[in-house]
Amino acid sequence: MPLGEFDLIARYFARPARRALLGVGDDCALLAPAAGMQLATSCDMLVEGRHFLSTVAPDRLGHKALAVNLSDLAACGAAPLAFTLALSMPRAEEAWLDGFSRGLFALADAHGCELVGGDTTQGPLCICISVFGEVPAAQALLRSGARAGDDLYVSGTLGDARLALEAFRGTLDLTGDALTTARAAMELPQPRVALGIALRGVATSAIDVSDGLLGDLAHLLRLSGVGARLEVDALPRSATLAAQAPAVQRECTLAGGDDYELLFTAPPGRADAVQAAAVAGGVAATRIGRVEAEAGLRLFDAEGRALPNTWGSFDHFRP
Repeated sequence: MPLGEFDLIARYFARPARRALLGVGDDCALLAPAAGMQLATSCDMLVEGRHFLSTVAPDRLGHKALAVNLSDLAACGAAPLAFTLALSMPRAEEAWLDGFSRGLFALADAHGCELVGGDTTQGPLCICISVFGEVPAAQALLRSGARAGDDLYVSGTLGDARLALEAFRGTLDLTGDALTTARAAMELPQPRVALGIALRGVATSAIDVSDGLLGDLAHLLRLSGVGARLEVDALPRSATLAAQAPAVQRECTLAGGDDYELLFTAPPGRADAVQAAAVAGGVAATRIGRVEAEAGLRLFDAEGRALPNTWGSFDHFRP
C-alpha cells in the first residue's frame, strides 16, 4: 500500500516534544524562550535544480536543508531551539525519506534543535525550513554594527563548494580525494553555531556567507553605512582549492557562495577575544581586511596593489 501523508509524518518525522511546550501533531507548536532571551527566527528554501543536484544523497540533503538555516542563527549569535519543515516531493519513497530524515535529525540532535511541525505535499522536490533560536536581549549579532577601524574576519575556508559545482558542470577536472573534499563542502556545510554564540559581545557585526563573500560583505557594509578594504590573497582556502589556478581560486573564494562560514567584524583591540571565540567554536578565524569610513569595497592583493572588482555574487532573479 502506498505511504500516505500522515503515515509518512508519523513514521519519519514525528518525535516527542522535548524543549518545546507543544510539538508535532497540533495546529501550532508552542515555544517558550528562557527568561531574558529573545526569539530569533529565519526561513530558507531549497529547490531541486536550483539549490541542489538531483544526484545528492538524501541524508546529505537532509543535513544541508537544516544546516543553511542554522547558519542564519549562527550569524545572529543565537542558540537553536526548534524548526518546522515544509516538504514537497513527487512521491513518497520510503528509502529516500529514511535517508533524508536520518541526515536531518542527526544535525538537529547535534545542535539540540527539535522538529515541532510543518507540512507535506506532492509536487516538485522542495524543502522549506523555518528555524527558531534564542539570544540574550540586546546581544544579537546584526549586519548593521560594523564601525570604521574594525577588523574584518571570516571563519573556516572559502570556495570549495563552488569548486565542486564547477567540477559537476564540467568546467574543470576534479577527481579522487579533491572531488570528495569539495563535494563534502557543498553537500555537508557545517553551521558555525558555537562560533556565533562565542562572538556575542566581541563581534560588532556578522553575516553568514551564502551567496558569495563579495555579495554578503556588500550587504553588511551597506547596512552599517561603511566601506572596507579586502585583502584578497588573505582569504582562507583549502589545499584542494589552493592547488587550482589563481583565477579559479579568486572566483571561488570571492564569488563562490554556499560556504556558510561567518563573516564578521571586531575592533582591533579584541583580536585575542576573536581567537578565543574561534577556539570555542572549533574553527579558525582569519583576518581578511579592515572596515573603513569611506563607502564602497576596495580590493587589494598580497603586494598591496589595487584590484578591479569584476566578480559578482549569486542572485536568484539575475543571470
